[in-house]
Amino acid sequence: MKRTLLAALAVILTLPLAAQERRPIPYPVIADADFRQAIEKGTRTETGAPGPNYWTNTAHYEIAATLSPGSDVLRGSETATYHNNSPDALSRVAIHLRQNLHAEGAVRNRPQEVTGGVTVGRVVYQGKELLQTRRAESIGYSIDGSVMWVQLPTRLNAGESATFEISWSYRVPSVGAPRNGTDGEVYFNAYWYPQFAVYDDVQGWKADQYFGNGEFYMGYGSYDVSLTVPQGWIVGATGVLQNAEEVLSDQSVARIRSARSNPDYIVRVVDEADRYQATRTSATRGLTWRFEADNVRDFAWGASPEYLWDMTVAKVGDRDGDGVEDTSEIHAFWRPEATAWVRSAEFGKFSIEFLSRTFFPYPDPHMTAMEGIIGGGMEYPMMTLIGSRTNERRLFGVTLHEIAHMYFPMIVGQDEKDDTWMDEGLTSFNTAEGSAEFWDDDMVWDPGRQGYYSIAGTSQERISRRHADQYPYGTAARGVAAYNKPAVSLHALRGLLGNDLFYEAYREYARRWAYKHPEPYDLFNTFEDVTGLDLDWFWTTQFYTTWTLDQAIAGVVDGETAVTVIVEDRGLSPYPVPLRVTYSDGAAEEASMSVDAWMQGAREQRMEFPAGQVVRVEIDPGRFLPDVDRANNVWERED
Repeated sequence: MKRTLLAALAVILTLPLAAQERRPIPYPVIADADFRQAIEKGTRTETGAPGPNYWTNTAHYEIAATLSPGSDVLRGSETATYHNNSPDALSRVAIHLRQNLHAEGAVRNRPQEVTGGVTVGRVVYQGKELLQTRRAESIGYSIDGSVMWVQLPTRLNAGESATFEISWSYRVPSVGAPRNGTDGEVYFNAYWYPQFAVYDDVQGWKADQYFGNGEFYMGYGSYDVSLTVPQGWIVGATGVLQNAEEVLSDQSVARIRSARSNPDYIVRVVDEADRYQATRTSATRGLTWRFEADNVRDFAWGASPEYLWDMTVAKVGDRDGDGVEDTSEIHAFWRPEATAWVRSAEFGKFSIEFLSRTFFPYPDPHMTAMEGIIGGGMEYPMMTLIGSRTNERRLFGVTLHEIAHMYFPMIVGQDEKDDTWMDEGLTSFNTAEGSAEFWDDDMVWDPGRQGYYSIAGTSQERISRRHADQYPYGTAARGVAAYNKPAVSLHALRGLLGNDLFYEAYREYARRWAYKHPEPYDLFNTFEDVTGLDLDWFWTTQFYTTWTLDQAIAGVVDGETAVTVIVEDRGLSPYPVPLRVTYSDGAAEEASMSVDAWMQGAREQRMEFPAGQVVRVEIDPGRFLPDVDRANNVWERED
C-alpha cells in the first residue's frame, strides 16, 4: 500500500550557506555576438524557432562522372547553379575540394594516403572561363588546401543566381581513407565533387578546411547525376535511379517490382548465381546510371561487381497528409563473406520505421546500406557505408546509428564541424533508444555500458562544445565529448522532464529546423520554449564544462513525526535529486529535491518524509542521472 506523502512534510531544509562549503554556480548560457545579431536581423529568435527573415542559400548540380577501376581514377564535370537567397551581395564563393586531403603536403589531423588530391581542369563562371590566381583577392580562383575560393568578376546580388562549370579528376584513395575509397572490389565515392560551402545567416561563409577528423557542414540542393561504370557493376547512390530499364537486366527490374509490391518480405534482387549478369551489356563495356535527388545536402555513391542486393520496403507513416501510409525503399548491398549482412535490410527497415515514429515520417524515397572499405560506418543522404561485419548485434548498432543520421544532420542541417555533439550526440541517444526497443534491452543506459563514465572528470575529458578538429587524435576525448556524454545527458534530461514532455520538445526542434541550419542555442531555446523551464544550469554544465555529478546519501534521521533524508552534493554539476524512500512494509514514497538550492551555493539539502520504519533510501531510482559514483546513492538500514 503506497502512503500519501504529506505536502507539509515534503519541505526542503537547507543549512545556512556559512555552514557549508560554497560551490561554483554554472553561468547562464550566453549567446555569441553573431547569434545575437541574427536575432536582431530577424533570422533567429529567442524562442528557438527560425525568425521571419530566415533564409538558406541553395544549389542545383548537374554532374557527369566516369569511374575507371583499372587506374582508380574518377573524372567528372559539373554545371552547378548557386542561388543567393541571402540579403547580401557576394563578391566571392567558397567551394570544397575535399579530396585535397590526400594532396602532397596537405594539413591533416590523422594519417592519410597521398594520391595527389584534386586536379582542377576548367572553371567557368557565367560562361566566362576563370584563371587560377595566387592572390585570393584577384578575379579568378585560388585553392587553399581543401577550399577553392572563386573571386567573382561581378557581385552576385541578393536574389540572383549564377552558374559555375568545373571539371576535375582524382585518384580514389585506398582502404583507410576516412569515409570513402576502394579495396579493389568496392569503390565508394564521397566528397568527390566540387561542392559549394555554406553561407549562413549567422557567420556568413563557413568554409572550414577538411583535415580528416572532423565531419561536415553542408547546404541543401538538388542533383542530376550521371555515373558511368563498367557493365556488370551494381551502383547505389543518393537519389532515385532514373533509367533502371537501361542499366539493369530484366530479371533485376522484375525483382525490384516484386519487392515494391510485397513490403512484408525481403527480396534478393541480385544473388550469388547472377550477380555478374545483373546489368545489361554495352558495346562500350560501360553503362551510365542516372540519379536525381531533391532537397539533400550531399550526394554519395558506391559501385562494385561483387555485390549481392537485398531490398524491402519500410512503412513510414502519412508523409503527405492524405490519410494513406507512405513507404520508403530499403536496399542493402553486400558481399557474401559479410555473413551478418543477410539481416541488413531487416535492420534498415526497423531503423527507418523506428525513426519515423520517433520524429516524423522519413521523407526520402529510399535508404541504402553498402558494405565495405571502412571499419565503422558513415552517413550520407539516403546512404550509409558500413564495414564488413560478421556480428549481427554490432551490425545492427552501426546500421541504426548511421540511419539515425538521416535526421541529424541530413534533414536538420547542423554544423558538425563547430558542434559535433549536435550530430553525433543526438544520434547516439536515438541509437540507444532504438536498440532498447529492437533487442528488448532495458540495460542500454547502464553506466557500465556508457563510455562517459570511464573518463568523466579526468584529464582525458574535453568539453562537448568544441570544434571537431580540436580534439586530440587517438584518444577517447572526442568519442566521449561528441558521442556518449551528450547521449547520456539527453537521457538524463528525458528522465527529469518525463518522456512525453521531452519528446514534445525534441520533435519540435526537429520540425522547426528541418532543411535549415540550427545553432546550439536554437536547440537550447526550443527545449526551454516548449517546456517553459530555465534549463541553463543543465546546458552549461553538460556542454560547456567537464564538471561531474556526485550526489550522496549523507544520513537518514528517524523522528517521531518524520524521517529526514540528508543529501550531499559532492560533485560540481547541480541536478535535482530524485529520491525513493522504502519502508519495512514495502510501501515507498518518491519525491525530488529541487536544483535551486544547489544553484544558491548549498552543498547539503534535507527532505522530510512520513515517519515510519525506513529500510532503504535511494537517489535516482530510475538511474537516469549521470552520477559518477552510484555507490553512495543508496542507504540501507543495517539492523
